[in-house]
Amino acid sequence: MLMAHPAVLRNLVEQYDTLRILQAENGDADVQQRMDDIAYTLCVSTGTRDIDAALVAARHQLPGARPQDDSVLTA
Repeated sequence: MLMAHPAVLRNLVEQYDTLRILQAENGDADVQQRMDDIAYTLCVSTGTRDIDAALVAARHQLPGARPQDDSVLTA
């Protein structure tokens, strides 16, 4: 499987996190569409099927991620 460059993954995760905050504040349809687009891209980039798994996979691929660190899995 091809792996996305860590800089691309970091950018996507940061965008998604920012848009999640904006969505919580105002619920704009444009923000939701952009979130859906980024979620799709993250899923394709990480070989996953849902955004939660994609975020976990992306964060584990970023530099500095500890292989045994599963703290992102606890909610």
